[in-house]
Amino acid sequence: QVQLVESGGGSVQAGGSLRLSCAPSGRTFSSYAMGWFRRAPGKESEFVAAIRWNGGATYYTESVKGRFTISGDNTKNTVYLQMNSLKPEDTAVYHCAAQSEYSGSYHYSFGYDYWGQGTQVTVSS
Repeated sequence: QVQLVESGGGSVQAGGSLRLSCAPSGRTFSSYAMGWFRRAPGKESEFVAAIRWNGGATYYTESVKGRFTISGDNTKNTVYLQMNSLKPEDTAVYHCAAQSEYSGSYHYSFGYDYWGQGTQVTVSS
């Protein structure tokens, strides 16, 4: 099975920064795109950002534009999420995901085939 493992989460004060990483652990795989989703307590999973390897196009949900930056290394199937100017509302478990082929959208979880178990991000005011 393909395994994705996130790291870099933690607790930070509002205005601080964190850098999340997601790397594969397990069998070799290829991906068309990778992304980040987050789930806050009592809420549904929310799309955060995605990167398409071919051309490097990036996509962000409106609430993180200008604060978060997604990047990665396709040769390693590794993706990062640099989070700056963090706000308490960013508190959530952040999951990375890989899309093996274009599913029609980067913004919905159903389009992704492989997932990590998540890393907790807590932002205090």
